[in-house]
Amino acid sequence: MASAGCSQVDEVQPHFVVVPLLAQGHMIPMIDIAALLARRGAHVTVVTTPYNATRFEQFFARAEQSELAISLLQIPFPCLEVGLPIGCENLDALPSRALLRKFYKALSLLQQPLERFLDLHLLPPTCILSDKYLYWTAETARRFRCPRVVFHGTGCFSLLSSHNLQLHSPHTSIDSDSKPFLVPGLPHEIEITKSQLPGSLIKSPDFHDFRDKIAEAELGAYGVLVNSFTELEKGYSEKYEEAINKKIWCVGPVSLCNQKSSDKYERGNRASIKQSNCLNWLDSKDPKSVLYVCLGSLCRMNPQQLIQIGLALESAARPFIWVIKNREELEKWVSEGFEERIKGRGLVIGGWAPQVLILSHPAIGGFVTHCGWNSTVEGICGGVPMITWPQFAEQFLNEKLVVEVLKIGVRIGAAVERAVRWGEEERVGVMVKKEEIEKAIGMVMDGGEEGEERRRAEDLGKMAAKAMENGGSSHLNLSLFIKDVMAESAHLKA
Repeated sequence: MASAGCSQVDEVQPHFVVVPLLAQGHMIPMIDIAALLARRGAHVTVVTTPYNATRFEQFFARAEQSELAISLLQIPFPCLEVGLPIGCENLDALPSRALLRKFYKALSLLQQPLERFLDLHLLPPTCILSDKYLYWTAETARRFRCPRVVFHGTGCFSLLSSHNLQLHSPHTSIDSDSKPFLVPGLPHEIEITKSQLPGSLIKSPDFHDFRDKIAEAELGAYGVLVNSFTELEKGYSEKYEEAINKKIWCVGPVSLCNQKSSDKYERGNRASIKQSNCLNWLDSKDPKSVLYVCLGSLCRMNPQQLIQIGLALESAARPFIWVIKNREELEKWVSEGFEERIKGRGLVIGGWAPQVLILSHPAIGGFVTHCGWNSTVEGICGGVPMITWPQFAEQFLNEKLVVEVLKIGVRIGAAVERAVRWGEEERVGVMVKKEEIEKAIGMVMDGGEEGEERRRAEDLGKMAAKAMENGGSSHLNLSLFIKDVMAESAHLKA
């Protein structure tokens, strides 16, 4: 049903076809965007696979109850056709990086079933909103004469940084992997090292052709939709739009479309802890007293490093929630004394945690994060200062934004100076010792009410909420996005 203030839809109902990359960090914000579009009166088709659909079944059930025009297109994932093990339908299910090419090949085989569906659909697509990695959707958009809009899953700071690094290639003249150099063309002086570069900037013969296809498809895109808000990345969104010479729309933080506790709890996947248990535990703690530790759904940190985290949390003697993706690897250590020693003070969640629910609770006072963009923005929405522990991809750039530009966080330690590529975890070993972790915890959690990082984080949290309210920058940008793509679609179909 159309919500109030949605006159931009007018007489013709637009049809957005949302095609996310099958990875949690990409799917979750695009599902939120689907909800935001449907609340404006648009019809939205979300394209996914049966395994991934189960992770969002509660979302689609609630959308149906609310009479939102969101439909789900489930396309069987061709694992066997490309040589993948059955069930490898999401990046977090891949056992090895060696299977990545097969995974992306399987994704490209979704094109024909999608186009057959669109041939039969009563509403022609107004816009294909797809992840940057799904380059083949550019052909689908051309065939159905509608604009393709790209979703990257990160913010304008890292997008502009990556664009300028790709364009000017300052790193190619640097011999040392650890020597800092200036990222060109940014509003702030930001330095990075070769070892911290996003994987997209590292030449890899295995993926050279794949990256060329992504770049070519993006050149033909109508614009870029960003999960950010103008006030957060002031100067960067404008410069990025100018750099790529395309429209961009900052419509976030999209996680704020989840206002009910049940929506926050069920966002993304089935949580490994009951909602009541989680909230009751948090309710029992003082405001701003709890440290939340979560290093992302794709984190593959080795057990020795995880033990150092656990020892630091125990020694820091303050309440905490610690999310461990694969608790089985640590089960013996956790069960042999650790859990008993931190009983009542610490909550260990193995598997999926309801992160937005946790971060929005007033008991949370700090966030140890890998600086994935979703986590970064969700931490900002919660108004909490961060301890940054980047792992790979654009996470080191996001850390620069958090620590050096926004000044709402501190680094975990000097040892985290290079990306840990998939499969390197055991070779890398322990990067950050217990003492460094404990020191960073003290810097953030003992800052007190007048701590500058905390004050700035709380201010940004308020700005984020205002951006999504009626008349806020992101609310207006979403209206403009719908209007723009409808006009472009009409032009292409004329």
